[in-house]
Amino acid sequence: MKLALAEVYETATFYAHFDVVREGETPPPSVTIRVCDSLSCAMAGSERLLGLLQSGLKPDVRVVRAPCMGACDRAPVAAVGHVQIPNATTESAASAAKSSAHPHAFHTSTDFAAYSAAGGYALLKSCLSGQSARDAVIAGVSDADLRGLGGAGFPTGRKWSLVRAEAAPRLMAVNADEGEPGTFKDRHYLERDPHRFLEGMLVAAWVVEAAEVYIYLRDEYPEIRLMLRDEIAKLERAGLSPHAKVHLRRGAGAYICGEESAMIESIEGKRGYPRHRPPYVAQVGLFGRPTLVQNVETLYWVRDIVERGAAWFTAQGRRGRKGFRSFSVSGRVKDAGVKLAPAGVTMQELIDEFCGGMADGHRFKAYLPGGASGGILPAAKADIPLDFGTLEPHGCFIGSHAVVILSDKDDMKSVALNLMRFFEDESCGQCTPCRVGTEKAVKLMREGPWNEALLTELSAAMRDASICGLGQAAPNPLLSVLKHFRDDLSKPLGGW
Repeated sequence: MKLALAEVYETATFYAHFDVVREGETPPPSVTIRVCDSLSCAMAGSERLLGLLQSGLKPDVRVVRAPCMGACDRAPVAAVGHVQIPNATTESAASAAKSSAHPHAFHTSTDFAAYSAAGGYALLKSCLSGQSARDAVIAGVSDADLRGLGGAGFPTGRKWSLVRAEAAPRLMAVNADEGEPGTFKDRHYLERDPHRFLEGMLVAAWVVEAAEVYIYLRDEYPEIRLMLRDEIAKLERAGLSPHAKVHLRRGAGAYICGEESAMIESIEGKRGYPRHRPPYVAQVGLFGRPTLVQNVETLYWVRDIVERGAAWFTAQGRRGRKGFRSFSVSGRVKDAGVKLAPAGVTMQELIDEFCGGMADGHRFKAYLPGGASGGILPAAKADIPLDFGTLEPHGCFIGSHAVVILSDKDDMKSVALNLMRFFEDESCGQCTPCRVGTEKAVKLMREGPWNEALLTELSAAMRDASICGLGQAAPNPLLSVLKHFRDDLSKPLGGW
């Protein structure tokens, strides 16, 4: 392949799920158990689970920490090889390790036959036959105010128009690498109704005339990958993708690849390093071509919006906001999971109306509105509408709508440290402010008492000088604790 050994080595060692054995080293055991130590799982006892497994299973089985696996509603979660163990215990994880189970395709209840029988792919067929016009489809999603629901919230119709304005050939990439701690909504929709997403994807590819589509799916969802492989083959055999060749690519355990340009670098076979901008990926993206990048949930809504009309979608919001929002809710509530709620719903309404209230014995203290990078707000601010642009005045943002509920049983300094450790582990290392800044922040936060002036100065450097959103947003939880939870600063560092 005419690759330098350094190129192979730098890529192989970049991704967490590649086991690179150097010359002279002993290969790892054949079975690896990964225990998620991100916030929702830590709150559910993953640290204790990790310790018990490490002391009870070595050396026959390797037990390691792992970042968020996209199953926060099933915490604590472990993975034996590539098979996830929800609500994991030492017994269930050890049993799975002995069986050395391998992932099997997830059998969705809405497969190609069921989806088609219920009217699925009628929109795509009308597009391919010329009955629908590209400008009309763009107008429909624009009138509905459909936004990018992976976190950025960029208007979808405008993005389609920008990509269409670039010279052909054009490409499309789908970001299904939801690695933000607390996020699992894309997994939810891929498991339950994958063809609604696939139809939206193929319609979008038709609109921008993208000759090829690359679905970048996180490696923590192996069953979904096998299912998508089978379902995509079915729609191809049915002749529903003559305009776009669909490629299914798997990630290899790198949170940074959720950033669109890092994802594109990874699809191209390289380290997932974010690119400097401009140029933007809509101009110079995958393989140097103009590229439409969309999130799974954004594409999931395309069919319903076009068929039912923009007025149907915009009528769903509250407090002047428009449309539905899918909240991934985990933490101290009775009923965690993906909650489909109107845009503009408040946190208190989300807890009371959609989650059955707080878990028994827990008093609502705080919440993460947008995952690890979205900051932390106190319960006193639970009446703010949850949507794009509403949380920024309070130092937070909604991002991918990953909500983690905290209670009086949770130490806020420990919460912020857990999140900063995640960013330290997941920093790609390309830029010094993020690579060194997260490491120094973790060290300062572990020591007590916190040096507020130094931590604030360090946060400003990370925000101002980091290349991408990881380093820019990493200080948000720390700054939130300094701003909203002064009482916790005098307490010793706790834990779970």
